[in-house]
Amino acid sequence: METTKRFDIAVKKLYNAFHSNTLHPESCTQCAVGNILDNTDYWKHLSDHHGSLELNYVGLVNQRLGKLFNGYTPLELLQIERAFLTHCGYSLPLQLNRKASKSLSKDILFKGLEAVVSKLCELDSIPNVMDCSELFQYQNTKATTMTFV
Repeated sequence: METTKRFDIAVKKLYNAFHSNTLHPESCTQCAVGNILDNTDYWKHLSDHHGSLELNYVGLVNQRLGKLFNGYTPLELLQIERAFLTHCGYSLPLQLNRKASKSLSKDILFKGLEAVVSKLCELDSIPNVMDCSELFQYQNTKATTMTFV
């Protein structure tokens, strides 16, 4: 399968972060977008709320000017981060002034990464590499109930 350069670079950074234990949803430099943007936090100024899809004034200006951050528009970055946070089990927008950080297992972080990779595929109009339905020749149809005798 052919992918894009920005996809390949982003996935490599996320892979490295996951395996080096430097991936954390509550840190703007260690979350999905923070890692894609080389562990920087300037992207947090694109929105007023972590996990929101609403660009603030700075985000809107950058979006309208066509600014790209490691290949991604401001709105795409917010979509990526939202996918990560929701699949790690956070309620959005994220409230960082809470008492304690959520303890996250590798399983939860992996679920967040699955959602991010799916979102990256969607943004680049490539088949979802996380979808194994083709491998099992499975088509999702309406839910059916099974009875066992």
